[in-house]
Amino acid sequence: MKYQNVLYNKVQCLICPRNCKIAPNQTGFCYVRSNSGGQIHLETYGYNTGLAIDPIEKKPLYHFLPNTKVLSFGTLGCNMGCQFCQNWQTTKVKYPIEQCQSATPEQIVQTAKEHNCESVAFTYNDPIVFFEYALETAKICRREGLKTIAVTSGYINPEPAKEFFGLMDAANIDLKGFSEDFYKKNCLAHLQPVLDTIEYAVNSTKCHIELTTMLIKGENDQFIDKECEWILDKLGDSVPLHLSTFYPRYKFDDREPTKKETLFKAYETAKKIGLKYVYTGNIQDEKTSTTYCKNCGKPIIKRDGFDVTEYYVKKDSCMFCNTPLDGVF
Repeated sequence: MKYQNVLYNKVQCLICPRNCKIAPNQTGFCYVRSNSGGQIHLETYGYNTGLAIDPIEKKPLYHFLPNTKVLSFGTLGCNMGCQFCQNWQTTKVKYPIEQCQSATPEQIVQTAKEHNCESVAFTYNDPIVFFEYALETAKICRREGLKTIAVTSGYINPEPAKEFFGLMDAANIDLKGFSEDFYKKNCLAHLQPVLDTIEYAVNSTKCHIELTTMLIKGENDQFIDKECEWILDKLGDSVPLHLSTFYPRYKFDDREPTKKETLFKAYETAKKIGLKYVYTGNIQDEKTSTTYCKNCGKPIIKRDGFDVTEYYVKKDSCMFCNTPLDGVF
């Protein structure tokens, strides 16, 4: 098994920055990577919480094969400790693996092909914790002509990140906020490793990257200007940013949902700072879900929720002024 250290009576998992030292028959923070006979064992390999066919816009990816279908699946566990987790029933609650569905990587790829999906997405929980399962499936996808997508927090160590993003055609990375205090208090993690992952994926790989920040009033919305300035400085103006709505979940179940006004204010801030592709998520608003040409400013992809309603892109360029559109089309 790669990315591990064998210690005196423990084995250290090196997939993510937690670097858990795991005693025999115990699991790491994610609760699915265990010490079995002095080796890291992925307990969820070959098991998933269900397969679903989604529009690719739901990932969310707005600049990667728009208006196509993707086969999505996830497993159990997570290496983040988000107190506001929207999928906490599978990421935080331990339940018998037997309650999951079983599917080999080959079966997943075959299912995607049978349903005319152009890609497979590793999502719902973070594929970093089912690293081996995701990557073996990704290898078969590549061989069979399917694209691969990761929806991830980006909380991964540099060496496994090279292998991970090397096998992904696209990823949406969840930048949960732009404050170390926010990450420590509400995610039980650290900000800098996520920023390092994003910089690496955008600047040093061929993987198409989009970012998502779920806004929680009073927790992370006040840092959106600093976040956008960092994106502009480190990544450029053309990495799509999705600003999504928080709904009360898990230990934040007593909070109010994000108001539209909060999203619209953040949207305007991001545009004013200079980001070319900014979107709001989990609400229906044509203006803030539309893709505009960064040269002529005309709307070139209009959306109603996850549905593409108007499309003015020829090959990969604006039909009005022939300016290339950033992404994969």
